[in-house]
Amino acid sequence: MATILVIDDDAAMRRIVVRMLEGTKHRILEAKDGQHGLALLAQHGADLVITDIIMPEKEGIQTIREIQERSPDTKIIAMSGGGMSRNLMFLDVARAFGADVALAKPFKPQELIEAIDRLLPAV
Repeated sequence: MATILVIDDDAAMRRIVVRMLEGTKHRILEAKDGQHGLALLAQHGADLVITDIIMPEKEGIQTIREIQERSPDTKIIAMSGGGMSRNLMFLDVARAFGADVALAKPFKPQELIEAIDRLLPAV
């Protein structure tokens, strides 16, 4: 059983992702932003973090960078529905800063489960 941390400022989206993960038998932690997510990561650890990119307080790219620094073995899935800004795709930037997988919202439950299975094959 792995520990998965879901970070998203949108409570409804967090609930959707958590619901997608029901039945996977992983331990799920939830955070409302990057700051809270990093505190939970420090306190409980996580094998995998699923994080939104556009959030108040501490946005996703900075959160990804800090996860990489603090816990380099933690796998990261970035998710965003933000599209393009100044000709940069948020998800491409997330990959460049260390996300292992990037998913565009909305995504299907099976896409998320397959990404998790690829990143945590033996857990």
